[in-house]
Parts: sequence; C-alpha cells; structure tokens
Amino acid sequence: MQGHNLTEVTQFVFLGFSRFREHQTILFVVFLILYTFTLAGNAIIVTVVCTDRHLHTPMYVFLSVLAGSETAYTLVTIPRMLSGLLAQNQPISLAGCATQMFFFIALAINNCFLLTAMGYDRYVAICDPLRYTVVMSKRVCVQLMCGASGIGLAMAVVQVTSIFTLPFCHRVIGHFFCDILPVLKLSCIDTTVNEIINFVVSSFVILVPVGLVFVSYVLIISTILRIRSAQGRKKAFATCASHLTVVIVHYGCASIAYLKPKSENSIEQDLLLSVTYTIITPLLNPVVYSLRNKEVKDALRRAVGRNI
Repeated sequence: MQGHNLTEVTQFVFLGFSRFREHQTILFVVFLILYTFTLAGNAIIVTVVCTDRHLHTPMYVFLSVLAGSETAYTLVTIPRMLSGLLAQNQPISLAGCATQMFFFIALAINNCFLLTAMGYDRYVAICDPLRYTVVMSKRVCVQLMCGASGIGLAMAVVQVTSIFTLPFCHRVIGHFFCDILPVLKLSCIDTTVNEIINFVVSSFVILVPVGLVFVSYVLIISTILRIRSAQGRKKAFATCASHLTVVIVHYGCASIAYLKPKSENSIEQDLLLSVTYTIITPLLNPVVYSLRNKEVKDALRRAVGRNI
C-alpha cells in the first residue's frame, strides 16, 4: 500500500488560504502591497549602503547583506503564495517542494546568524572601541558572513534530506509553502525521528544566536551604564536600538513557530504566524533602520539631495 501511494504522490497542492475564500482578493491586495514595500525597502537599504561611503562600516555591511538575504528569503515563498490566492490548487512537484524548503531553511538560518554577527559588532564597537577596526576587520566580517551562510546551508541539507527520503501518502499541504511540519504530516510512516531532528536543529539555530546576542547586550548595557555623560549613554543606546528591535521580533516569531508544542495552534493561527515571519519580519528590517537609525536617515537625505 505504501509503495502504491509513493508512486502516486509525485506532486503536492497547497491548501493555502482556501479557508478564507471570500477574503482572498483582499488578502492578495494587502500581501502584494506589503511585499512591494518589503522589496523596495530592502533594495533602498542595499543601494544606500553600497553608494554612501559614510556607511562603509561593518555594521552597515552586515545590514546590507541581511537586506539582500531577506529579499531572497521572501522570493522563495511570497510570489507562489500570491499566485495561489489568484488561482487555487496549483501543484508543485516533489523536487520543487524540496527546493523551496531548502532555500527557505538556508536563508532563514542565515538571517538568524547575521543578526548575531551584528550583535557582536555592536558589542565590539561599544565595549572595545579602541580596537574596533582591528577586531572587526574585513577578513573577520567575511568570515562571519560565510559562517552564517555555511550553517544555513548545512542545516538545510540535514532537514531536507531527512524529510524527502520519507514516503508520502497525502498530497494536500495545509499551508501556503513547503514548510517543515506541514510536509511531515503528509508522510505514510511515523515521523517521530524527523520531528526530533527538526526540534534539535530549530533549538540550535534559535537558542544559540539568542544566547550570544543576550550575552552581547548584557555586556553592552553594563558598559553603557558606566558612561558618565547622559548624552554619551543616549548615543550608545541609540546605536543598538534598531538592531535590538529587529532581534526581538525575528527571534520571537521563530521561537513561537518552531519551538512550540506540535498541536498547540490551529491551522488559522499557524497561517497568521507564518505570514508574520515571511512578510512582516522582512519588512521590519528596512522600516526600523530607516526610521530609527540616524546614519541611514542622513544617507537617505544625501541620496535624495543628489538626485534633486
């Protein structure tokens, strides 16, 4: 029976937002607007950092790489989700699903560790400013970025290989993209081992970065509190505020999505959470850094002034 089902299931169909059939046009318009802002915002961040020499520092290099990674991350899932809102029951092959899952996992984990690298950069800048240019050299920055992408690729290989060696008996994915747990539910056999692998990987790529960022900010705050000047303390806190805001939202959504008990949320709640970390979180990065960061705002003014 398993062999028969395995030969039949050669493609999947997304359930997507079919439960909200009467609101799908509204959802399409809202998601398209948000996605357009996300692409535009991240493109602006990358362009401004690349063209403004005042932002050619490790902090903003990491920010531009994160913006590019967030853009690629959204390209993996959002266009397919938008097309699914317009036309129901669009199939995706097993290979296509595996490819989507691979890039989704790799880019998501890459983003987690890029945020950690940015936290380390802030720690060095505030706690050891005299050695900042030595510690955060070009070589170190490249190593941190390569390490983030390397961990993402390695974890994606582990996850996708363990999942797509399973036999599948069902073809309807209760989601709008090939996420890990919705695909596991389609298997013919017990997936306890795969769920353990997913939990271990998720714990590593969320708790390790969170722990490192937490330690960085404990040291940062203790250093800032020793600054005698109120203006100096305010300036030091301001350099960290944007990063800390993005970190809290990013890791908070990831923790709720991948470390919660398996049966805790309904399908509707899971969809809402997925929309948050696939659309809202990537939009948050350019919005926060554009509105709260003085250097980026100044660079935007200079760019606008040159073009007027």
